[in-house]
Amino acid sequence: MEIVYSIIDILFWVLGIYLVFNCVYLAFFAIVGLFPLPKSKKQAVHYRKIAVLFPTYQENVVIIDSVKTALKHQYNGNFEVVVIADGLQQETLLTLRELGARVIEVFFEKSTKGKAMQFAMNQLEGEGFEFAVVLDVDNIMGDDYLNYINGAFEQGRRVVQAHRVAKNMDSSFAFLDACNEEVNNHLFRKSHAVLGLSPALIGSGMAFEFAYFRNLLNNIGETVGEDKQLDFMIAKDKVNIAYLNDVYVYDEKIENAKVFTKQRTRWIASQVEFLKKYAFEGFVQLFKGNVEFFNKTLLTFLGPRMLLLALLFLLVAQSFFNPFGPSKEFWIGLFISLCLTLIISIPRRFYADKRMYVALFQIPRAMWGMVVALLSIGKAKKSFMATPHSSKPVEKENR
Repeated sequence: MEIVYSIIDILFWVLGIYLVFNCVYLAFFAIVGLFPLPKSKKQAVHYRKIAVLFPTYQENVVIIDSVKTALKHQYNGNFEVVVIADGLQQETLLTLRELGARVIEVFFEKSTKGKAMQFAMNQLEGEGFEFAVVLDVDNIMGDDYLNYINGAFEQGRRVVQAHRVAKNMDSSFAFLDACNEEVNNHLFRKSHAVLGLSPALIGSGMAFEFAYFRNLLNNIGETVGEDKQLDFMIAKDKVNIAYLNDVYVYDEKIENAKVFTKQRTRWIASQVEFLKKYAFEGFVQLFKGNVEFFNKTLLTFLGPRMLLLALLFLLVAQSFFNPFGPSKEFWIGLFISLCLTLIISIPRRFYADKRMYVALFQIPRAMWGMVVALLSIGKAKKSFMATPHSSKPVEKENR
C-alpha cells in the first residue's frame, strides 16, 4: 500500500505543478495587461484596396444584415464586401448580390473556414487587393475600422488583430460571455502586445497583407482551428502581429449554455490538436531563438479557465480531508490567485453594471458546459460545428 500511497501523492503534486504553471502564466500577463498601449493611427498617404471577407456557413438571415452594415462603412479608399457562401439559399445569394456584395460560392464535402477562405483568396488574386479583412458572419466594424487597419499597414505591418468586443449583453449568459471575451483580450492580446509579442489571433476582426494571407491559406491544411494554425505559421515566419486595442469589431455573444458548449467543444478540440502538433516543435523553436513560437506553444498547455476554476475549487475542498499531495494552503493560494487574475482582467466599466453580478450565477452552468465540451471533442473532428447566430444591434453602452 505504501507504493500506492506514494503514486497518489506524486500524481497530486504533478497536478499541482501543472496548475501553478497555469496560474503564474495568467497572473503575469494579467498584471502586464494593466499597462497602456499607444493609440492607433489612421493617418495615411496611401489608401489600399481592401477585400472584406465574410466566410458564411448556412447563415441566411444574419449575413444580409451584416452585409448591409458593412457596405455603409466609411473608408477613405476602396473596399469590396465579399461573402464566401457555403450552403446559402439561392434567395439569399440573389439578395446579397443586389445589395452590392460579391458572392463566391464554395462547395465542400466537409466544410472548414480555412478551405472556404483559401478558395476565395485564389479567386480574388490579381484584382488589385492589397490586404484582406476577415469578419465573422455576425460582425460589425466599428467607426473608422478600415482607416485604422490601413494606418497599421501604412506603418509596415503585415498582420493586424483588432479588439473584438460584445455586440449584445442582453442575457446573463451573454454578459458572462462578454466578460470572458474581454478577459481573453486582456490576457492574450493586450498584455502580449505590451511586451512586444504578437497577440493571439481570434478568428475575426483580423487583417492580412493580401499576398501573404493567400500564401498562408494555401498551406493551412484541414483544421477546426484555422486561427490557431495561422498563429503558428506566422510565428514560424517571425512576422509580428499588430494589436489595435482601441479599434473595435462588434461580435454577437452567446445567450445560452447549449450554444456555449457547442462552441467550446470546437475550441477545445482545436487546442488539443495544436498541443499534439506543436508541443515538441515549440521547444525546438525556442532553442533557435523563436520566443514567439514558443509562447504560442505555451498557450496550448493552458487549461480552459472555467475548468481551472472548477478544478481548483474541488481541490481546495478535498484538501481538508485528503492527506496526499500539497497542503490546503497551496490549493487555496492557487484558487485565490486565479480569481484575482480574472478580477483585474475584466474592464472596470463592467463592475458598474448590475448585470455582471447577475451573470456570476451563470458560472456553474458555464463550468458544466466546459466539462461536457471536453468530453465531446471527438465530435468536432467529424463536423464543422458552426456557432448559430442571430441579428443583434450593437448596444449603445458598447459603442
